[in-house]
Amino acid sequence: MKVLITGGAGFIGSHLAERLVAEGHSVCALDDLSTGRRENLASLEGSNRFRLVTGTILDPCLVQALVDEAEVIFHLAAAVGVKLIMDEPSRSILTNINGTENVLKAALKDKKLTFVASTSEVYGKATKFPFSEDDDLTIGATKNLRWSYASAKQLDEFLTLAYVREVGLPAIVLRFFNTTGPRQTGRYGMVLPNFVQSALEGLPLMVHGTGEQTRCFGHVADVVESLVRLMDTPAAQGEVFNVANDQEVSIRGLAEQVIAATGSTSEIQLIPYSDVYPVGFEDMARRLPDVSKLERTIGFRPRRPLAEIIRDIVAEKRAAMAA
Repeated sequence: MKVLITGGAGFIGSHLAERLVAEGHSVCALDDLSTGRRENLASLEGSNRFRLVTGTILDPCLVQALVDEAEVIFHLAAAVGVKLIMDEPSRSILTNINGTENVLKAALKDKKLTFVASTSEVYGKATKFPFSEDDDLTIGATKNLRWSYASAKQLDEFLTLAYVREVGLPAIVLRFFNTTGPRQTGRYGMVLPNFVQSALEGLPLMVHGTGEQTRCFGHVADVVESLVRLMDTPAAQGEVFNVANDQEVSIRGLAEQVIAATGSTSEIQLIPYSDVYPVGFEDMARRLPDVSKLERTIGFRPRRPLAEIIRDIVAEKRAAMAA
């Protein structure tokens, strides 16, 4: 099968590309390399079943040409990361909305199977736990630009599902929760690689706020497994899925586990949000997914424990430091 992955040089995209090529598919990755890296695709260099196209999802002609060549599209390209969203909110909004519109319009031509990456951020400040796909979404005030990303992704979802209803586009919406593992960079505020790097260097682990806020971390390998199974499940088309591990941990607890796993002497330092982010940031105290719909549909859910995720990231960071 011929597969197009937008954002294919990124963290999740590169792991998905490797898996699909290993299974005999032909993969084209489209990436502008603003957050993705060629190094993520080093294992595929020279493969006759893979190619990287350097370009942007904001180029509708390029997107149309690549979609025309593909049978399945995984639209993972996006402006992501809390730091990037807060520093460049307009870029985040335009990239996420206009880019998705280009991909969906291109897919409409021949009704190609299309996966659209969304985010757990769309649940906003919801207080019903765990978060289920059909729950109401509660977004904060527009003056708090943190919510611009969630709002853009909500529009992506609405547009995708509109095309599903109006013209029968075979599309699936993926609400990713905190996905982590090897190759994830801490450059845009991703917490776990930042914690591991600091611990290995003996630096303080900077925990924002009280550290009592909780998240659920899933291994990228489990996320890729979910995507591959969804690709082979026609019943998933037209649906929205939480793609996540549902084991909660506080951010302070995460820092403590990283220190223990690395044998570090690093201390935990609590940092007020106002010292890290500009005006307009607002955090959520808890983010807990219901993953039962995913499991019912594909017979699988991400389950790898946090300890294994931390071990994998520690091993990668240590190898990089020793090189």
